Amino acid sequence: MASPRLLRRCLLAGLSAALVGSFATGPAQARTAAPAAAAVTTFSDTFDGPAGAAVDSSKWTLETGDNVNNHERQYYTSGTKNAALDGQGHLVITARKENPAGYQCWYGSCQYTSARLNTAGRFTAQYGHIEARMKIPRGQGMWPAFWMLGTPVNWPDSGEIDVMENVGFEPSTVHGTIHGPGYSGSGGIGAPYSLPNGQAFADAFHTFTVDWAPDSITWSVDGTVYQRRTPADLGGKTWVFNKPFFLILNLAVGGYWPGDPDGSTRFPQTLVVDSVSVTTSGSAAGVPIRGLAGKCADVAGANSANGTPVQLYDCNGTAAQQWTTGSDGTVRALGKCLDVSGGGTADGTPVQLWDCNGSPAQTWALPAARDIVNPQADKCLDVTGNNAANGTRLQIWTCTGAANQKWTVG
Repeated sequence: MASPRLLRRCLLAGLSAALVGSFATGPAQARTAAPAAAAVTTFSDTFDGPAGAAVDSSKWTLETGDNVNNHERQYYTSGTKNAALDGQGHLVITARKENPAGYQCWYGSCQYTSARLNTAGRFTAQYGHIEARMKIPRGQGMWPAFWMLGTPVNWPDSGEIDVMENVGFEPSTVHGTIHGPGYSGSGGIGAPYSLPNGQAFADAFHTFTVDWAPDSITWSVDGTVYQRRTPADLGGKTWVFNKPFFLILNLAVGGYWPGDPDGSTRFPQTLVVDSVSVTTSGSAAGVPIRGLAGKCADVAGANSANGTPVQLYDCNGTAAQQWTTGSDGTVRALGKCLDVSGGGTADGTPVQLWDCNGSPAQTWALPAARDIVNPQADKCLDVTGNNAANGTRLQIWTCTGAANQKWTVG
């Protein structure tokens, strides 16, 4: 969060950069997609259960208390009044303008109640594809968030990763941020993401994700990458994100950043959570893709800039050769996607690294024959000229079954 979100009245209880799973198979290929490497879902909650039921206590703890640090106005309650299943596969976190139990907050009698849940003592993640599909509330003073804290908690030195925050006065924008020693609170390092054409996040469900690997965190909304952070972004300050973190979901009311509710704010407001998951490959930094002469698919110069060539090179275990694959059919390295240049479909079109954008140029299928196929072009990933020399560029070409089109993932 933009400032420490540790509660005054209670203490907190107690892999791979992207999802590695099956390549998608497009209609142009009558092929069976096979898993590139075994995906491991280490945490999942789809909030199934009867309406009014509490969340799964084996996964989540409900925190209670207020929060003087951010000058938030709510009191976080236990029970199901502010956090309950809706019977339709959702968790509903509800902020209400009420205080039936006479809760006392830092400013006097509390004006609002809400809920905050965490997985501390039940689940921690260290790297992986961390994702929540949610529909956020609307209104001045609303502050929903999906985020993580490093363990043991000693904020800000232990670190914080904000997957998604929204403040109600920005209905079209969410923020992704990291906080650590020397870059916390308003000095956190992050970026916003805004929907086009003035759309509001409260109008529909959206998927908020970080792909987290050693020395790298990449944020996306609905599959669109909008930010990547590495130690190079910290100006010499300490990177504290190569260790376990636990998950947090909450809906705050008021505070320094969002400001307090006003006459335009309608209550109750809800944060509706469809699912939360953490998926890893068992290899935090990804896996190599080996091809002709036992050499690896490699991002030239380990350069994450858009348009960087993808080439064949001696396998060396560097980040430039660590690839992860998503259930959306993407193949990723350095926080970006393997991309057919210009969305081309002709033989000889080179492949490159590019911001992930969900286009057919970034969708790949891995049939049992060990071809890596771009279904849009119905062509195979190919080593140009069957040349095993270091630096030979990769391209797409009509599938021939030749050795320069055969790949082993992992």
